[in-house]
Amino acid sequence: MDFIGHIFTDFSEIHGDRSFADDEAVVCGMARLNGEEVMVIGNRKGGTTKERIRRNFGMPHPEGYRKALRVMKLAEKFNRAIISFIDLPGAFPGLGAEERGQSEAIARNLFEMARLKVPTISIISGEGGSGGALALAVADRVLILENALYFVITPESCAAIMWRDASFKQLAAEAMRISAEEVKKLGCVDEIVAEPGEGAHSDHIEAAALVRESLERNLRELWAMNVEQRVATRQAKFRNLAQFYSEV
Repeated sequence: MDFIGHIFTDFSEIHGDRSFADDEAVVCGMARLNGEEVMVIGNRKGGTTKERIRRNFGMPHPEGYRKALRVMKLAEKFNRAIISFIDLPGAFPGLGAEERGQSEAIARNLFEMARLKVPTISIISGEGGSGGALALAVADRVLILENALYFVITPESCAAIMWRDASFKQLAAEAMRISAEEVKKLGCVDEIVAEPGEGAHSDHIEAAALVRESLERNLRELWAMNVEQRVATRQAKFRNLAQFYSEV
């Protein structure tokens, strides 16, 4: 919400997935970026302990992803670009979420985002964890703040699985290559956005200004492409991820 408040004007929140509930871990709404009407999606972790519990520590339920998809389809209907801010350790793995179709909700978002006809930009502003993050990141441009992380599983969980000991999290993080520079080299993100001083948390206004500049530049480039070219480029990018080979 700090980014949304500093980057956009006239933000108007949209609630509910029209099926089950309004997931407070995901915020969606209409806004203007330098006068241009856009749709904004983001994660909310909360600041205080009470807020964090209410927002489920930023981990979305299936209704959060369905709310996001509902807003994406509205954006497509009214020809508005979609901008999503991602900061979550992963989708919520609880029993209720699984009963309500967590995996289906994530898969549906992946499928639908891959063929949206409007420009899409995702920004990993903190941590982008597993399919929970990817369900909001199948975008034309995936940006990442220089101190953010993008991973298939948290280092603690990876260490607990691989070494039966979460204390090996540093080793797991190094093996997975999850920093901004590393995921950029792997082709998982398109651009690294600089952060001011010791990080975005040290200067919200300057951090938002840097993100805003990147958003405006990338949106101009995306609107300059025709729909068919934009969709084909997006799909080709994600099809080519995680293809590796070695020379003996």
